[in-house]
Amino acid sequence: MTLIEHIRELRTRLFKASLGVLVGTVAGFLVSDDIFAILKAPYCEFFIEQTGEACSFVGNPLDAFLLKLKISLYAGLVLAAPIWLYQLWAFVAPGLHKRERRYGYTFAAIATPLFAAGFVLGFYLVARSLPLFLGLLDDAVITVNLSGYFEFVTGVMLLFGAGFEIPLILLMLNIAGVLSAKRLLGWWRIAVFLFFLFAAIVTPTPDPFNMTILALCMSALYFAAVGVAFLIDARRGRRDPYANLSDDEISPIEPVSPVDAPRWGAEPHDGDNR
Repeated sequence: MTLIEHIRELRTRLFKASLGVLVGTVAGFLVSDDIFAILKAPYCEFFIEQTGEACSFVGNPLDAFLLKLKISLYAGLVLAAPIWLYQLWAFVAPGLHKRERRYGYTFAAIATPLFAAGFVLGFYLVARSLPLFLGLLDDAVITVNLSGYFEFVTGVMLLFGAGFEIPLILLMLNIAGVLSAKRLLGWWRIAVFLFFLFAAIVTPTPDPFNMTILALCMSALYFAAVGVAFLIDARRGRRDPYANLSDDEISPIEPVSPVDAPRWGAEPHDGDNR
């Protein structure tokens, strides 16, 4: 297709994806109260335990309406994920080889449960950390801001979900031929240090337990990705004898026996077909 045809194709795909997100947002609006009930449960349980009264939030008159819209939009993105992911894939897939399309389906199938696992782990750690933060003052009960609480909880959950995708991205780079399994294994000390650093930044509590849980999960996924990368490199090596050689490496030259120069005019030997 020409450039204009590609742009028109992209416009059509974006319109269909946006339409799917819009329908998902409407469906998310219908269940937004149930979603918020799940998100506010850690705070409300602590508040009821401390005061014996129903939990309450502070904010301006528009916070409740804006919060329902945010929850509806997030839920719409999740519910419509098969639609907008398919539209994105339908736009990219025609330019890929058959093997690359097969790997794309595999990655999409793995990325979704990985992100969901990180999402759930983030919510679990937030639920454990809130009593620690809110109980620092013995003689005071803190009433949190409505929009601030929602952004805090969902922000941590999204960061945890994104952190679980990092090993999968490295595996994609290995399949693309950018990183080898040996190089990934050689970087394991740096990778583990970066995982602990990332966990120390995104975990909401200063205690080492939540940070260690996230860092160990990411490290386990990293070593699992390295193991799969070794299998892929071994399979690639069986297909291509030069797959494991560097571009700058000198290829070996097999020794050959010298060949005598032909003697023109000499009598042919017996059995010679010349």
